[in-house]
Amino acid sequence: MTTGKALLHDRRAVIGLAIIGTFALVAILAPLLAPADPNAQPDILGTRFLAPMSSGPDGTTYWLGTDRFGRDILSRLIYGARISLTVGVLSVVVSVIVGCTVGISAAVAGGWVERVLMAATDTVLAMPRIVVLLTLVALWEPSVLLVLLVLGLTGWMGIARLARAEVKSILARPYLDAAKALGISGPRLLWRHILPNTMTPVIVAAALAVGNAITLESGLSFLGIGIPPPAPSWGSMIATGRDALVHAPWIATFPGIAIVLAVVATNLIGDSMRDALDPTTRERGETQSTIAPSR
Repeated sequence: MTTGKALLHDRRAVIGLAIIGTFALVAILAPLLAPADPNAQPDILGTRFLAPMSSGPDGTTYWLGTDRFGRDILSRLIYGARISLTVGVLSVVVSVIVGCTVGISAAVAGGWVERVLMAATDTVLAMPRIVVLLTLVALWEPSVLLVLLVLGLTGWMGIARLARAEVKSILARPYLDAAKALGISGPRLLWRHILPNTMTPVIVAAALAVGNAITLESGLSFLGIGIPPPAPSWGSMIATGRDALVHAPWIATFPGIAIVLAVVATNLIGDSMRDALDPTTRERGETQSTIAPSR
């Protein structure tokens, strides 16, 4: 069974892809799906803290209610998917690029280059990530680009170590010695044999890291040093509603549910990809499927 068919037959992958696909579609079609401007404050006194399914003074129905400024929660939730998903995915892309560059370079170069690169990786890895995030974001004015880069540049260390270990393992395999004996050049050996075999565990790690990045972005926005207002992100929406949890819990509840669903979905996809791409698990499943029960 191929990897694609294995994922389609895995209920975890189907559920995770359905959730993430829905969020992605909603984010892309935000201008068409959002019933109002996410930052609009039509009549603060008349529309603030409206409960879900309530109508405003002008007859407009607010399906998920409003916040303290009379802004539509549903519209902000839809537009917030754009920011939270974009930051989560692109920050992981940055981490993968930096981590693979460092890890593969260390494994291929060896010697003092490997020792220096891995010492730098271990040094950064030893620093508490949340402290580094708070420090970097506090030094510059928060923006979407800054949060994206900060998350990406503080999350590459694990991927670097993983990529280095995989490349070291691949370099020790006999078929690479045979390829070198046939006169295959170093760059071609890297692109045709080393990188494709290295990417499998890196892709799985990246899928699992997306959920962590979404959670970290939400945490930074909750602390007020993430995505600057009035841009809607799920974390900033929770921060807006934390002082109104008693009498207006819907303000923080709906973005909180969205974060939980997104993180669970990415973890389900990562777990299913790990099982589908693991040759031992895949071979065991294929063997079991071909053995007929005896009676």
